[in-house]
Amino acid sequence: MAARRTGVLAAGLGLGWLADQLLGDPRRWHPVAGFGQLAVALEQRRYADDRTRGVLHEAVLVGGALLLGGAIQRVVRDRPVLSVLATGAATWAVLGGRSLARESEAIAARLAADDLPGARARVANLVSRDPQSLDADGVARAALESVAENTSDAVVAPLLWGAVAGIPGLLGYRAINTLDAMVGYRNDRYRNFGWAAAKLDDLANWLPARLTAALATAAAPLVGGDPSDAVRAVREHSGQHPSPNGGVVEAAFAGALGVRLGGCNTYGGVVEDRGELGFGPAPAPADLARANRLALAVSAGAAAVTVALAMSLGRRR
Repeated sequence: MAARRTGVLAAGLGLGWLADQLLGDPRRWHPVAGFGQLAVALEQRRYADDRTRGVLHEAVLVGGALLLGGAIQRVVRDRPVLSVLATGAATWAVLGGRSLARESEAIAARLAADDLPGARARVANLVSRDPQSLDADGVARAALESVAENTSDAVVAPLLWGAVAGIPGLLGYRAINTLDAMVGYRNDRYRNFGWAAAKLDDLANWLPARLTAALATAAAPLVGGDPSDAVRAVREHSGQHPSPNGGVVEAAFAGALGVRLGGCNTYGGVVEDRGELGFGPAPAPADLARANRLALAVSAGAAAVTVALAMSLGRRR
């Protein structure tokens, strides 16, 4: 029975990864979007400029996602086919690799057509910085940084937590990451209310970010890069980034691609210096295609690693 359940989790993760690569996100009735709407409604009712309120907001929503995942897992536990399908569906729902690649490809296409306004409008789907201040290379850098960070957040991390904790791990992690994207900002409104969301997201992504960096380093030759440059960029530059996880991932991608990321970004009129990551020139629009290939290699590597991890952990239980 234990061996069968081990194979079920691994098969479900692999199935969900394949579904994401083939289908991308559903265009309507996306469960993550529904969760976001629920989070907005609850925030409107309980918001206060207070850490305790923020902790309760996080606990209710993340706890609810974990309980839902646990309930689903219990219902299908003794039905292998349903369990594979449920795990696969949950994995597909929380992954965002293919949709991320589509956005990056659309931005690259607009830049190639010299449609800077269109590229700026499209990159706003990926980043929170002010797109109107970006030139073509700035748009390319913003998109590439998003590809790097979201490959970790929207592919590697959910797969890893799914391998460790099954459906509750998948849904719980996606709740954590979604709430960080909604309230985990260091601005006047969310500095206190979003404190718990930001801290929990940092914790949940610590190991996945380093796995992402390791996979990007190993895959560097596939995009004409040198693994030693990725290692050096992470070692020397990642600490300049304000995020303990984003800096590691972006530095690894910069080194693997032979480009320089980071620098100054504008958020709501406030300029933030994120340091320089990597040793090459600033990325050009053509580098987005290479970044997508690197992200796909990292995604495939993460799927292989986490399926193997699910098998290994299952045998020990």
